[in-house]
Order: sequence, then structure tokens, then C-alpha cells
Amino acid sequence: MIQRLSSRPDRRPRARARGRRASRILLALAAMTALLSVDVPDALAEPPLGVTTTAAADATSARVGALFAGGIDGGHFCTAAVVRSEDRDVIATAAHCLGGDLDSTYFAPGYRDGEAPYGLWKLTDMYVAPDWTDGKDPDDDIAFATVAPADGGQADGRRVEDLVGGFPVAAEQQAGTTVSIVGYPSSDESPLHCANAVTMFSPTQRRIECPDLSGGTSGSPWLVDGALAGVLGGYEGGGTVPEVSYSAVMGDQAVELYREAAVNG
Repeated sequence: MIQRLSSRPDRRPRARARGRRASRILLALAAMTALLSVDVPDALAEPPLGVTTTAAADATSARVGALFAGGIDGGHFCTAAVVRSEDRDVIATAAHCLGGDLDSTYFAPGYRDGEAPYGLWKLTDMYVAPDWTDGKDPDDDIAFATVAPADGGQADGRRVEDLVGGFPVAAEQQAGTTVSIVGYPSSDESPLHCANAVTMFSPTQRRIECPDLSGGTSGSPWLVDGALAGVLGGYEGGGTVPEVSYSAVMGDQAVELYREAAVNG
């Protein structure tokens, strides 16, 4: 009996060694899994084409903001985006978004969950095509406006483009181009993002399939390689169902409006 008991100590060190080796293997596997999991979000950072998600809080969405009637408590009704300009104070939106009182319309870039991290900006002037003013031509449903700080001025004199940057403007984008849209439905307090290839609905109107782009997303920038190539608007005010949206092709008239706003604004 004593001999049987004395034989057990010979097996325990081997069992502990095997246990330590197993533990090291498990730890190594866990560490490898952790390293691999770090890479997964990067690989999945961009959702599939045609899928609408909440826009990331990044440099792109900071340049996009909601338009408010009467201040940030008045409810947002359209979307606009900062574009590059000489005086660093120009935004682009749909022309049909500027039909109200300009003096009581405000822009909040980067707006999210009730907060305006880059301040509130009052619209001071607008640039709209005569064919839109006279006849609401859907091919001219794009406009530009200048903005100034709602409180009368930044203490350091900075303009809105100094704070968030601005999108360059690109004209005459063709069918098949992949477009990214960032916009604010009136019922949401955070911007949505969707990307997809566009098709030509007509020679002057483009079409994109993205779900959930409902009322309030009018004026949302259509971005191609980081440049503004149009805004959500045009045919049927941008579309009558949230799954399909439109944009007028940015032709010579829109480019001329942009130049006027960018240089004279």
C-alpha cells in the first residue's frame, strides 16, 4: 500500500507540466484571437453598398450638418454640407430647402444627439438658379449659401471651413460612379450614411438606391472620392420613397452658382 501511494508523486509533476503547457497553449490561442479580433473592425468598417447605417463621427460627417428653423430647438428639416470657398463660409444644399425665411435658418455642422459641437451658423445669403426661382426646375435643385456665427462672431475670427474643412466640388459625374451620402432624416438626431453606384434616371438626373433616406435628407451631399458631386434633390424633390433618391447632375449653371458663392460670398 505504501508503495502504491509513493508512486503518485511521480505522476503529479507530469500532470502539472501538462496543465501548464495546456494553459500556455490556451493563453497563446486567446492572445492570437484577440489580435485577430483587433483587425476585424477595420475590415468591416465600410458597410456593404446599398446599406444605410449611422454615420461615423469623423472628418466627413463633421462637414455635414442639419438645417434648423429658428434655432437648434426648432427642429431640423434639411441637410447641408460645407464646401471650399475663398472666404471659407459656403454651404451646399438643395434649392427647395431654402424656400423659407433665410434670417431664421441655421446650420449646425456635425450635429449629433442634440449637440452642435462646431456651433450654430446663421445663413446670411443664398445663391439659387433663376430657373429654380421662376419655375422650380428640378434640374436646378441645388443651391449654395453663406453662413456666419449665430452669436455674431467667433472670438478668434475663424469661419466654418476653418473648423471642419470643406468638400471640393466636382461636376458632371457619370453613371456607375459610387456615391456616398451623409444626411439627417427629420426624425433622427444623428446622421445616416449610405453608399452605392448611381444610374442615370435621365440625362440631367441621377438615381441611387439607399434605404431610410426619408424627409430631412434633402440637400445631403453626394460625395465621389471626397468631392461634392451633387445633393439629394431634383426629381420629385429627391424622391417620394425613402429607398430611392435623386440628384440633379451638377452642370454649368450649378458650377457658376458655386463660383459666385465661393468668390463673392
